[in-house]
Amino acid sequence: MTRSIAGTELHPVGLGCMNLSWAYATPPAHDDCVAFLNRSLDLGYNHLDTARIYGAGKNEALIGEALKGRRKEFFLASKTGIIVDGPKRGIDCSPAHIEEDIDKSLELLGTDHIDLYYMHRFDPKVPIADSVGAFQKAIEAGKISAYGVSEWSSAHIREAHAVHPVGAVQTEYSLWTRNVELGVLDTCKELGIPFVAFSPVARGALGGVLKDPSTLEEKDLRTKMPRFNAENWPKNLKVIEEFNALAEGAGITPAQLSLAWVLSRGGNVHVIPGTTNLRHLEDNYNAGNLDVSTDVLEEADRLINHQTISGHRYHDAIRPTIDTEEFEPA
Repeated sequence: MTRSIAGTELHPVGLGCMNLSWAYATPPAHDDCVAFLNRSLDLGYNHLDTARIYGAGKNEALIGEALKGRRKEFFLASKTGIIVDGPKRGIDCSPAHIEEDIDKSLELLGTDHIDLYYMHRFDPKVPIADSVGAFQKAIEAGKISAYGVSEWSSAHIREAHAVHPVGAVQTEYSLWTRNVELGVLDTCKELGIPFVAFSPVARGALGGVLKDPSTLEEKDLRTKMPRFNAENWPKNLKVIEEFNALAEGAGITPAQLSLAWVLSRGGNVHVIPGTTNLRHLEDNYNAGNLDVSTDVLEEADRLINHQTISGHRYHDAIRPTIDTEEFEPA
């Protein structure tokens, strides 16, 4: 089973590469990361996702080094737009910044062509037509094949698509994060845009492993997310344990059930779970080939959803950077 992005047929389970360099626990040793990425291709992964922000370029450089000589074996996606300078964080999708970042990404990735390049977040300071125009120039120059947008609202996706067809929309989507069901999923289906779900295993919460977030490293981004705090996690863990039991009864891992559910949302939907565990790497890939019964998927949907989960997906400082539609507070 394959699904298409930008005219390329891909396995529906891609690999989110961020945590090989940044954001969660201490990354694996460099040589282990190199071996891990090569193992992903050997297993059949052919969609790798990275971004300029991931480790301030370290993730792109890692992919460029690790997979040198294997570039033709995978579809490569990266992103621009989020600026992190120490404690400072901002959004810049100006044409000049987009052009500069594409060239940086090409250099770090060791390639002359990127298949898909996203605007990582919506930039309200820049007219959409100006940002899209910069991508059009990059497409015409052969630097990228298509552009995408990440965490954009339905209205802004439509506006961008009217200027130049959007190659893909990437937004957080899992059983416990359903914002795209407020419009983005339908918009993508209507316009024929592939949808790529990041964090489809709920940032590890539905992976069957995480039991106590208080054991996470201080720099792990989940320590700042309300759903993992001391107030909300005990409530969430109760329904997660029911979900884990459902997966066990179906003979699959919780992560596989999570991925199968997201993939069941539409034939244009792709998932890009991240992991640093070789066993999970293989299990996640195999989720794309599972035939999970409708009854099990419906029960998973009933157990884990925005009404049964406590806490917002992001802390207060991050929420203003998200353009995707939000559920009204309970």
